[in-house]
Amino acid sequence: MSSDRAGGPPAPRSEGLFERAQRSLVGGVDSPVRAFRSVGGAPRFLVRGKGAYIWDADRRKYVDYCMSWGALLFGHADPAIVRAVRDAAGRGTSFGAATEAEVRLAEEVKKRFRSIDLLRFVSSGTEATMSAVRVARGFTGRDKIVVFGGAYHGHADALLVKAGSGVAAAELSASAGVPQSAVRDTLVAEYNDVDSVEDIFRTHPNEIAAVLVEPVAANMGLVPPERGFLSDLRRITRDFDSLLVFDEVVTGFRVAPGGAQEKYGVTPDLTCLGKILGHGLPVGAYGGRREIMERVAPLGPVYQAGTLSGNPLAMAAGLATMRGLRPDLFRRLEEGSARVAAGLRDAASEAAVDFQVPRVGSMLGLFFRPDPVRNFGDARASDVRDYRTFFWSLLTRGVYLPPAPFETLFLSSTHEGNEIERTIEAASAAFAEVRNS
Repeated sequence: MSSDRAGGPPAPRSEGLFERAQRSLVGGVDSPVRAFRSVGGAPRFLVRGKGAYIWDADRRKYVDYCMSWGALLFGHADPAIVRAVRDAAGRGTSFGAATEAEVRLAEEVKKRFRSIDLLRFVSSGTEATMSAVRVARGFTGRDKIVVFGGAYHGHADALLVKAGSGVAAAELSASAGVPQSAVRDTLVAEYNDVDSVEDIFRTHPNEIAAVLVEPVAANMGLVPPERGFLSDLRRITRDFDSLLVFDEVVTGFRVAPGGAQEKYGVTPDLTCLGKILGHGLPVGAYGGRREIMERVAPLGPVYQAGTLSGNPLAMAAGLATMRGLRPDLFRRLEEGSARVAAGLRDAASEAAVDFQVPRVGSMLGLFFRPDPVRNFGDARASDVRDYRTFFWSLLTRGVYLPPAPFETLFLSSTHEGNEIERTIEAASAAFAEVRNS
């Protein structure tokens, strides 16, 4: 089942904007996956969003399952968050100085992430992971780190090794411009394979500063951790006096109020946060045990700084988000995503299409293959041309998926009965197109 179909129906305003954008922006976009290269055709230029819906420049309306790549837990233009950001902007958009909002948001983060004694706000998930690695190296006095094939921890040099997300979609194993010296101390294990991790530690027993892991892999599609995998990482790092760093930029506040570490009951030494933390505004954070974080300047010798760190607009959005993390929210998200997954599974089965839809909380993966996915190799075996057909078929029916095959679908609290029913109905027709392609 494969097809090179791409492009969907004409979208003259989006297509015109894309042509214009390519004369000023690299590839016409500010982040590679937005260019639709993995699915073909011209990207849809978006003009507004409300709740579970987005509208493009051609006035077409879509149910959105990208949700700013997971950041919008409460959907687009949530009134409480919009109000908080407007109020903050009226008082000043940036100070480059300490504010009370930073203190209050840090306290709210600590209430939910019990592993964090001290934290530092930054402006992106990439900054968070890059800084956490530097702190881990500074604390342990070691240089090597362990990551997992198919993970994506941002575009810092040392982390662009066999990466997932847009790197995988572009079929790049790393990136031009990254010198070998930058990745020499980055060791790659296989996700959900404890033996591969233990082999690395036996080979480099006193050299590894940290294991950096997405507790739920969300950049090779969605791949849940197998039972015992995360706890084994905790055991191995303790045995070898290394640190365990959870990259919860995607999972933080999404799979549980306290992230994947709460859901799976495994406590890391350092945690990286982003996305939902600012509900769409540029923000990230890293934090952990006091004795580790006290190595960060101005308390210690590990330097990290940022003019826009703790930006008052992002802090206001974060505080409004924290107020919305009520107990019933996660129950409703769980129920909604379970309905979507079951509907997709049934529709694929009826169409006789090989299909897997793993799910963790309000996150779903889509794989066109007969067998479950447990690592990046399995994910890469999914039929990307079937995904392309499926993507465009759904888009023409008003459902917007991530425009790349190695990404994750996200629900928000605004995805309710009507949106879910519309999605499943559109998917039934899309699976039929996949079967016939």
